[in-house]
Amino acid sequence: MANQDKPKSNRRRSLLVRESALSTHVQKAQEDKKQRGTRTGKSLLKQGAYDESELANFLSKQYKVPAVNLDDFEIEDDVLKLIPRDIVMKHQAIPLSRVANSLIVGMVDPSNIFAIDDLKFITGYNIDVVVTTESSFEAALDKYYPQPEQSSGHDDSLPEFTMEDLMDEFEEDEVDYVDDENDNTNIFDLEKSAEDAPVVKLVNLILLDAIRKGASDIHVEIYEKEMRVRYRVDGVLYEVMKPPFKLRHAITSRLKIMSQLDIAERRLPQDGRIKLKLGKGREMDFRVSVLPTLFGEKTVLRLLDKSNLQLDMTKLGFFPQQITDFQDAIGRPFGMVLVTGPTGSGKTTTLYSAMSDLNKPGVNISTAEDPVEFNLMGINQVQQHDDIGLNFAATLRSFLRQDPDIIMVGEIRDFETAEIAIKAALTGHLVLSTLHTNDAPSTVNRLLNMGIEPFLVTAATNLILAQRLGRRIHGDCSRVIDVDRETLLELGIPEEEIGTFDVKEGAGCDICSGMGYKGRMAFYEVMPMYDGLKDMVLSGASNMELKATAMQLGMYTLRMSALARLKEGFTTIAEVVRNTAPDKF
Repeated sequence: MANQDKPKSNRRRSLLVRESALSTHVQKAQEDKKQRGTRTGKSLLKQGAYDESELANFLSKQYKVPAVNLDDFEIEDDVLKLIPRDIVMKHQAIPLSRVANSLIVGMVDPSNIFAIDDLKFITGYNIDVVVTTESSFEAALDKYYPQPEQSSGHDDSLPEFTMEDLMDEFEEDEVDYVDDENDNTNIFDLEKSAEDAPVVKLVNLILLDAIRKGASDIHVEIYEKEMRVRYRVDGVLYEVMKPPFKLRHAITSRLKIMSQLDIAERRLPQDGRIKLKLGKGREMDFRVSVLPTLFGEKTVLRLLDKSNLQLDMTKLGFFPQQITDFQDAIGRPFGMVLVTGPTGSGKTTTLYSAMSDLNKPGVNISTAEDPVEFNLMGINQVQQHDDIGLNFAATLRSFLRQDPDIIMVGEIRDFETAEIAIKAALTGHLVLSTLHTNDAPSTVNRLLNMGIEPFLVTAATNLILAQRLGRRIHGDCSRVIDVDRETLLELGIPEEEIGTFDVKEGAGCDICSGMGYKGRMAFYEVMPMYDGLKDMVLSGASNMELKATAMQLGMYTLRMSALARLKEGFTTIAEVVRNTAPDKF
């Protein structure tokens, strides 16, 4: 039983020691493993102690599985489709043939039981393993799974790797932790498990893999008997791995150490930040939130990639009239422009693009943010600290003594902040801010419910913008589908337009991980404060009445914006329904 508890690398090492008389080579391989993390087998190959075929035969004998040369196989297409290319690369395992309910898989490392379990789960077949050499596997990979075309969302500067590469041969200099301040913490007093090489490598894998897959958030969650890691990609969460349960505290502690948080505090929420250096001088920031839960601490990391920040307003996805209205509103010398929507709907990007457009040498721009997500040159950004009294209201008061031209408030949450923002807007300043409301018209009533007088709302507000982010169909696997007339009518498409366009969906492919989506696009609802709307606000009109009037005056609603993208073939019916409500009165 003791042998079963040994790590895989230790088992393989002991087998090699017993099998080979080349103890000097094995000893050097062991030193290689300690110093560089190089697999014992690969180190022996480099030393010339074995050639590849001898190593494959050795593994064949020890694990009692056949050794094969993949050049002798002609693999059928329907077998290849059972395992996607990224999984084949991840586990260095390629499907060879299918017999009844069993799938024969060629593996470079037949001892990788985690890979075998993963393949069994993915395919639904029992897995029969044969061992092959690494060069034979690489040749078969190139032959049967050619490298796909790089999509526009892929970053060529990111290193390509597999799970096996990472756990056995990860080079620590690929990722560099950046400490923004002098760290006087005595790391020798920290939990030793958080510093173990496997934990460090696994955390690095999670962070790098999330960047490579274009994730916006990482969720590390601990439950009663297991833990899991999920990525939010294009607005939807996907489970990507289940790390060993015994590493749960070590992984959390490692993330805390990187975030400069207190690893001894497990009862209170904590917030921090991680900065990584990637290849070619690129940096990536992670905003870290740790929350105590029933069985441990849940850690959520928000990826903040400045290289992906879209500051060109014309590329955000506005329709022509919408961008004209928006630019007119932010181009005025005073007044308030509000951007609304749920968390993760792209409000920050819209505001940053507006400030980038306004950022000129003759203008003083100050922002109050919680947290500051991206650093923008030429803009004075203030991080909020409620625990010491530096909240939005206090910061706004200070701004007014700083000779501002433009003020951005991260969020209007209460009457005090709203009152100061409106007074600033009425006294010669342009104020940009966000609110959490369902659509543009309901934002007016939200301000009224906070206690702001109707005449102040109408006098101060230039424009209200609501937005959502919907997933974009992956163009390489899009296809036309049939949709019945009743469904299209229910969505809100005029009857005369039915049949004049194709409805599409993504079929799913290896590049989009079978999801049928790649990237996201914005749906906007832009409502200038028309004179007709001001009169209705002063007379106490409801949300529905404001919306109906705004539509008559030319406002494009969120549903109308989403349907326009549907008719253009950029998104699906599911995304229209998921992100927008019907325009019914």
